[in-house]
Amino acid sequence: MVWRKLHTPLTFTAESPLRDAGAEEPAEDDLGDERQDEFLGALAALGGSAGNGRLRDVLEWDEASYDAVKAQLLSRRLILPGRGRGGSVALADGDGHGDVNGDGSPASAAAEAGRPTRRPRAARGSSTTIASSSSASRFDQAFRAIDDCLRKEAGCGTELDYTEQTSWLLFLKYLDGLEDDKAAVAALEGGSHSPILAEPYRWNSWAAPKDAHGQLDHNAAFTGDDLRDFVNQRLFPYLKGFKQSASGPNTIEYKIGQIFGELNNKISSGYNLREIIDVIDGLRFRSQAEKHELSMLYEEKIKRMGNAGRNGGEYYTPRPLIRAIVQVVNPQIGETVYDPAVGSAGFLCEAFEYMRKGGSTGAELSTDDLDTLQNRTFTGKEKKSLAYVIAIMNMILHGIEAPKVLHTNTLTENLSDVQERDRFDVILANPPFGGSERKEVQQNFPIRSGETAFLFLQHFIRMLRAGGRAGVVIKNTFLSNTDNASVGLRQKLLQECNLHTVLDCPGGTFQGAGVKTVVLFFEKGAPTRRVWFYQLDPGRNLGKTNPLNDRDLAEFVELQKTFADSPKSWSVDVEAIDRETFDLSVKNPNGGDEIAHRSPQEIMAEIAALDVESAAVLARIGGLLG
Repeated sequence: MVWRKLHTPLTFTAESPLRDAGAEEPAEDDLGDERQDEFLGALAALGGSAGNGRLRDVLEWDEASYDAVKAQLLSRRLILPGRGRGGSVALADGDGHGDVNGDGSPASAAAEAGRPTRRPRAARGSSTTIASSSSASRFDQAFRAIDDCLRKEAGCGTELDYTEQTSWLLFLKYLDGLEDDKAAVAALEGGSHSPILAEPYRWNSWAAPKDAHGQLDHNAAFTGDDLRDFVNQRLFPYLKGFKQSASGPNTIEYKIGQIFGELNNKISSGYNLREIIDVIDGLRFRSQAEKHELSMLYEEKIKRMGNAGRNGGEYYTPRPLIRAIVQVVNPQIGETVYDPAVGSAGFLCEAFEYMRKGGSTGAELSTDDLDTLQNRTFTGKEKKSLAYVIAIMNMILHGIEAPKVLHTNTLTENLSDVQERDRFDVILANPPFGGSERKEVQQNFPIRSGETAFLFLQHFIRMLRAGGRAGVVIKNTFLSNTDNASVGLRQKLLQECNLHTVLDCPGGTFQGAGVKTVVLFFEKGAPTRRVWFYQLDPGRNLGKTNPLNDRDLAEFVELQKTFADSPKSWSVDVEAIDRETFDLSVKNPNGGDEIAHRSPQEIMAEIAALDVESAAVLARIGGLLG
């Protein structure tokens, strides 16, 4: 598919925020509207057509679920089947057309002549799923167009830069919509709303002023050097000042001040900036459906950013792994959830989605439950500026209006100062691999170590309430290292907590990290009696073109409920553990590690993908050299 550069704003049909807030959700059909929306959104994000295998991997569904949802959408003619041995699907257009060839490419329009028109699907709120999938495709086009503009900028050379610059603009656009929603609600209640931003700094004043017809007012809109200078010299300093004037750290005003105190505008061309703003101004994400679609694409952008460098694990933990951890820990409404190394907030976002849908029971939440979930559940901390901004934006797009994410180095907090009121019920985290902290920071911990992850593990134990539960990722060498810090920390964990489950992850789980990991599941307050181990073996080597998916973890989640033995799982009594070393090495009594050999086709596919990435990098370098 050829993507055309966007020179005019994209426009979408948005649901009314008032109707969305007050309307009752219609009952879902057997397969669930959300799953169908997710299917259509993922297909749109892939360009509108895709092979069944590729789409199933993106969705990370098992084959039966995929086939069931596909059949429902086929019956409604919202998608159409492809031809060829591989099997593929495509979004249907307004006339029910859109068949594709076996490789996922669009079939000729002539071949589609005579197909009946599709039947529209029942509306949700004031939009349809057809419009929903169209919006997802347009969101994807918008991100591609923005990236194309950013590639022209000398100061934006990586996926990290693209995500950073897109994030601050998306945030301001989101803030504009939030202000409009609050003003509408206030008017409905007979009151008034005081905007957060002064008039000259609102999106519709400097970024996208409109004329009487609702179109961009080119006479009033900044562009070129005027736009760049306004952003750099007036807008950013103004927004940065909110950190000092905000009433508290959990307010949206404080978040504004922190975000813009940490970022710089790297778009040096005011004309490029104008083009990007025009694209973003066309985005509408007030309804839950639109936020869901945009959040999926933003997650994909974070994933690409995380995979772009050797330190990708700092920004991106594979979402199937996070979802499995959340299911096992099973956070409940009324409990507090904490991630002190929040990164891009993947754990908090997935926990929010899990709890919003009623957790393991699927129970419907009351208004009070939803208020608790929004305002009194999640806390994150992040040291790095870029990750901090991405975390806030990601949580906002997932539906958390004012995320409680603090920009701080968690490890500078002295553990001896922690009070009961500071503790949490649930901790979900993936602390940085292989980092190190200064000697003065290490003084805050009873077991001193240069390994950042070991300091974080002590923080986790200290910050849990009695009876609190944790699911945390750590390098697998923690289980067997013989240095004093490792041995002492394993002893502390076994004696102060019930380490009930260890998930051994295969190499390649974290792209670019170059280390094997385990997930530790423990409960504070009682010593460990028995440890259940599960050795995850997806039956293939994991890589960029073959990542971890939900199907790979389904057996683990199911067996963990009863700590069942299997060829991949076994239990060890704590009495059998060496009291000198407290060695917890993963040693499967049912047989050692089996080597999963990749097929020549898989190897060639990965080589081809890497060659494409290398060519793109060389092309950008060539462009910079003139």
